[in-house]
Amino acid sequence: MVGAIVSAGTNHLSPTVASVLGFIAVTLASINIVAGFMVTDRMLNMFKQKG
Repeated sequence: MVGAIVSAGTNHLSPTVASVLGFIAVTLASINIVAGFMVTDRMLNMFKQKG
């Protein structure tokens, strides 16, 4: 996530290309983090005792 934010703020190629690629990187990193929490929660629920 930090790398995606850093790449969003740099202007190595051109300001427009860097901004678009940075936005895509931040979006995908955020989706990855949220999905990881969802999978972890689902796995932990499998090991809870019922009743």
